[in-house]
Amino acid sequence: MESITIDKATKILYAKKVSLFSINDAKKVFNIEKDNTLYKLLQRLEKKDIIKRIENGKYLFSFIEVSDFEIANFLTSPSYISLESALSFYGILSQFPYTITSITSKKSKRVIYEDKEYEFMHIRSKYLYGFLKKNNFLIASPEKALIDELYFIARKLRIISLEELDLTNINKKYLKDISKKYDYIPLKRLVDKIC
Repeated sequence: MESITIDKATKILYAKKVSLFSINDAKKVFNIEKDNTLYKLLQRLEKKDIIKRIENGKYLFSFIEVSDFEIANFLTSPSYISLESALSFYGILSQFPYTITSITSKKSKRVIYEDKEYEFMHIRSKYLYGFLKKNNFLIASPEKALIDELYFIARKLRIISLEELDLTNINKKYLKDISKKYDYIPLKRLVDKIC
């Protein structure tokens, strides 16, 4: 197979509207089967700042704008934006956190990319629900983001002042209903305290 020029590769990424991609995605996008050929192309694209490596095997096309929330969803799957990031997004928490916080059923981890920290908190698969797609990312509903936060506060893995939260637009009945799905008394106590 002929090697793909940098210009052609850039045009392909534009044409297919590829913003974030893995090694396997790149094989399909560029129609390259040989690993060595693909790696050389990716190295050339990275050297010219056409793509950026976010972490091992995961890339961002530099010429298409991507939000921090989209990057977070891409870094770990399944995951959704929650905790402080979602609470801030909905105006429940007034300050916007430096760290982009997500929930995943995979192992907890932190990734630093371009001076931004992406944090993924592990939760059991049965609690991985209550999120929706906004723009191009998955984010917890306001009530689910609050339950996720309270769950980790109850487990002493998060610290936030409950007085700082603006609960005006929270459906408190729905919040209580969600909390019943968790068999965790400290969480139920926190929910009762704010409802």
